[in-house]
Formats: sequence, C-alpha cells, structure tokens
Amino acid sequence: MSDTTHDGAIAMSAPPSPDEGLSPADLAAKYGLSVSGARPGLVEYVRQLWGRRHFILAFSQAKLTAQYSQAKLGQLWQVATPLLNALVYYLIFGLILNASRGMPKEVYIPFLVTGVFVFTFTQSSVMAGVRAISGNLGLVRALHFPRASLPVSFALQQLQQLLFSMIVLVLVAIGFGSYPSLSWILVVPALALQFVFNTGLALIMARLGSKTPDLAQLMPFIMRTWMYASGVMFSIPIMLRDKPAWIADVLMYNPAAVYMDLVRFALIDGYGSENLPAHVWLAGLGWSVLIGVAGFVYFWKAEERYGRG
Repeated sequence: MSDTTHDGAIAMSAPPSPDEGLSPADLAAKYGLSVSGARPGLVEYVRQLWGRRHFILAFSQAKLTAQYSQAKLGQLWQVATPLLNALVYYLIFGLILNASRGMPKEVYIPFLVTGVFVFTFTQSSVMAGVRAISGNLGLVRALHFPRASLPVSFALQQLQQLLFSMIVLVLVAIGFGSYPSLSWILVVPALALQFVFNTGLALIMARLGSKTPDLAQLMPFIMRTWMYASGVMFSIPIMLRDKPAWIADVLMYNPAAVYMDLVRFALIDGYGSENLPAHVWLAGLGWSVLIGVAGFVYFWKAEERYGRG
C-alpha cells in the first residue's frame, strides 16, 4: 500500500499484521501461550509436587532448625514443650480432678503423655497450615512452584518434631512398666495414617487461611475444644459411662481420639483393646483417606489464586 505525502513523495505504509483482528485467546492459541500461574490438571499437579520433594524436605528441616534457634536450649524444646504440657495436665487433671479414675498410675501417666504428644502433632500441623500461604507470601509471589509444597512441608516438619518426642515417650512407657514388644510396631502405621490426615487438614486450613488471616486467631480456641473432647487427659468410656452411649461413641470415633488410642494401645501394656472402639483401624484408615484426598483436591482447586490478592 502507498500514500502520497504533502510534497508529492510516495510513502509506503506497513502491511496489515497477520494477527490483526485476533482475540487474546486466539493469539495465545496461535503461539502456544498459556496463562501464567494457571492451575495444572490434578495428575500433573501431583507430578509437579513429587518433583519438588527435595525442596519440601529441605524446607521442613530448615523450619524445624530455625524454630528454636534463638533459645539457649535449642532443639531440646521440641521435647520439653509437650513434656511440660503433660506435667501440667497431670497436676491438674490427674491429681486435683482425678481424671485418672479407673486407671493405675503406671497406665495413666504413659496414657496422658501419649495423648499430649499425639494430639500436639495434629494441633501443630493445623496451626502451621493456617499460616502456610499467608505467612509466606513473599515466597509464593516470587517463585513458581506447586503451592501445596508449603502445607505439606509444614506437616512434615511436625512429624519430624514428633519423632524427637517419641524418644521421651518410649522412655516414659518403659519407666512405668511397658516394655518393648511386637505391638510397638503398630506405632508406625498409626502415625503414618495420622500424618496423611494431618497433611490433608493442613491443606484445607492453608486455603482457608490464605483468604481469612483472622482464622489464625480463632483456631487456638477450636483446637482447645477439640483437645478436651478427644480424651487427651481422661478415658472417654470411663468418664462418660453414666451418660448416653452415643456421646461416648461420637467422641471416641473423632480422628484425634482414634489416633491417640491406636498409639496408646501399641505402647502401653495395661491399655487393652477393650478401651478402643470397634473397627478402630478401619476408622483411622477412613479418616486418613477422606481428609487426605479431600484436603489435597480442595487446596488444588484454588492453586492459581494463592498470593494474587
């Protein structure tokens, strides 16, 4: 195409662009472009997450190391904190309120310490999950990676912390007459099921906490209520034996109580199967699969929205 200028010269105009008239979606399709930060398919998301497994492990270990870096006792607080909590609960519930009724001291003290350690595992995973996205916005906005890496790494951090605590728990069990036996092997699948459950719960709380920062202020009250309803300090069937049976059933089948009972049954000689609800392993597996899968899918569905507003 050509035009005549004011001085009579002929100027050639640029030919029309081959992309003229194409919508942004058509342009993207033509040149193979994709939306930045778009949510991948579920299978692809799992593959990406597995590819970041070394980052997840390293991040959880770094967080665990930094957690008590300013304290003089350092990593000893990983064990001392739940142990001191157990001591306080023993003084209040075991001695003053007689929550140990129906159990001898050599059973009640390992029962209480196990409950505190195992429930703290879930409690810490939930609290860390709430802040997994909102507390790491700089990382989320600066780098491209599967956002589920953060809540998963925080749940893994709590698992590593629990493993340190298990050393003390084993010593307490032995000190009160529960010696190593084949039943102790059951601790491994019990904690594995609880870890999957905790990870799913952390993923759910991470998505909720990413848009509702005030949730972090509310969760301590919810977790305290859950703790009191889960039989951390007392035996549910013994404490509620004069109440309608359905109340005890509801409390005993809640996931926190299920995982505590599984570990107690494995470690404590005097805590037999009569203290466990029927089909307790099936209940533990069901909670693990339900919350683990539902939490992962729920978090994945909002993948492209984390750190955007």
